[in-house]
Amino acid sequence: MEGIFRKKKRIGDLLVGEKVITEDQLMTALAKQKETGHRLGAVLLEMNFTTEREIATALTKQLGLDFVVLKGIRIAPEVISLVKDSNLLKKYNAMPFEFAAFDATMLRVAMADPMDIYAMDDISAITGMQVEPVVATPDDIIKCIDQYYGNAEAQAVAEQYARERGNDLTEEEAEEASKTDVDNAPIVILVKKIIEQAVRQRASDIHIEALEARIRVRYRVDGVMHEVGSYALNMLPAISARVKIIGGMDISEKRKPQDGRITQTVDKTEFDIRVSVLPTVFGEKIVMRLTSKTTLTKEKKLLGFSEEEMEKFDKILSNPNGIILVTGPTGSGKSTTLYTALSELNKENVNIITVEDPVEANVDGINQVQVNPKADMTFANALRSILRQDPDIIMIGEIRDTETASIAVSASITGHLVVSTLHTNSAASSITRLVDMGIEPYLIADSTVGVIAQRLVRRLCNCKKKVEANATDRVLLGVKGEEPLAIYKAQGCMHCNETGYIGRIGVYEIMPITAPLKNAIARNVPTDEIQRIALEDGMSTLRMSAARMVLEGVTSIDEMRRITFIEEDLE
Repeated sequence: MEGIFRKKKRIGDLLVGEKVITEDQLMTALAKQKETGHRLGAVLLEMNFTTEREIATALTKQLGLDFVVLKGIRIAPEVISLVKDSNLLKKYNAMPFEFAAFDATMLRVAMADPMDIYAMDDISAITGMQVEPVVATPDDIIKCIDQYYGNAEAQAVAEQYARERGNDLTEEEAEEASKTDVDNAPIVILVKKIIEQAVRQRASDIHIEALEARIRVRYRVDGVMHEVGSYALNMLPAISARVKIIGGMDISEKRKPQDGRITQTVDKTEFDIRVSVLPTVFGEKIVMRLTSKTTLTKEKKLLGFSEEEMEKFDKILSNPNGIILVTGPTGSGKSTTLYTALSELNKENVNIITVEDPVEANVDGINQVQVNPKADMTFANALRSILRQDPDIIMIGEIRDTETASIAVSASITGHLVVSTLHTNSAASSITRLVDMGIEPYLIADSTVGVIAQRLVRRLCNCKKKVEANATDRVLLGVKGEEPLAIYKAQGCMHCNETGYIGRIGVYEIMPITAPLKNAIARNVPTDEIQRIALEDGMSTLRMSAARMVLEGVTSIDEMRRITFIEEDLE
């Protein structure tokens, strides 16, 4: 095997031969590689000359090797135990994943560069086995290394910190240690690893909590919390101080809550991290919310709209003026829907201004204003200033009070399109909320063009299991008759980390404000009457939309129950 590979072309020549890159691009990349010292594959990707998949396909074809997708493969503990040093695997971008089927002395290793003889020699020397290279993408390999070695790496860093600093560190000494901005300082590495691991596990939030005898680290993945690590309690002052330093907070203040912001790049994607520090009985609790520009600005078709819902959404967005409300509890995906709507409306001939608290993602071509109460920049004050900036479209992060609501209504009536969010349980109750805020019903009827209520449900993984719906399920789904009805339930596999779900999708209740609804709102009718008229006009409730997704096999009946329990209680 080794003899064959030593005679093979270098990876750059091979990619030129396969017409993945040109000779000129190779020369440019090699010059860049000489400057940076990075691997050629990484340089080509960085310069956008090719993609990971194109490189992998070319290598597979030219070398006659297998291609493997590591995500979803369960690697046996005896394979993992062969290589203790994850840094070696990261260095070579390689991951052993199984023993060869017909040769017990052969180890199959996923490699981004299967022609790297030094990598094969080193892995062979450490494991005492022959190496059979298999092609995989670099991103797949790094995520796999993180999955199997991430916790061990973080624990090793924590132990190194304890050895260097001693277990009886005072708070002042711990804080001093965290101020070191050296890349290889243990606390710097630990905080970085906690964030990187969260990104690779698709977490939306990181919770670092002080318990009575330890620090607990949990990630929220697809809306559900999972414990991922535990450290000695005496490390908290250093972790807390490190997070405060990179988040631009006051490290000496431990009695008051603080908010900050961190920008960190993980796997070539920039993440904006909102940090909240809260004093608790046993020490400070840190919560970090992770968002990236790519996750907040999705294509409309990826949001989960049905064809009918997409048509309604487009029609609402096509209004030249009026208020569009997106409503739902915290964590229901309102921001993603708002940013998607703004991206859709973001054309050269319109002036879009937003006022947010905080600005969740920077969008090219949109003027974004950050609320700052200390500088008297409230939503209401910011809105007054925005109206003097000749806007076509205004996005308000949230309508929180009467003053903001009044200005939003006035702006919409005077020819602006206003998009905003509210915290209500349904589309119909959003109208009642505006009335409760003191807005005249006739003004609401005149200004509102559409309301979108939404929730997020977890998508079933491909490992889902088909089951027969029971009598209770049929009632919840609104399916009558005696015909057999198959639905799917979560099962769990390596691909979904044994949860049965992977990713989330929106469930929507879209209420365009039709003429009958305008008349009803102006007459100040109750919420249930607004909902009845909307249903007559063709609106699907959250429950109806969730039922459709269950019947299509997108999500489970358990997820449907979770998001529609309020509706069930009202009936």
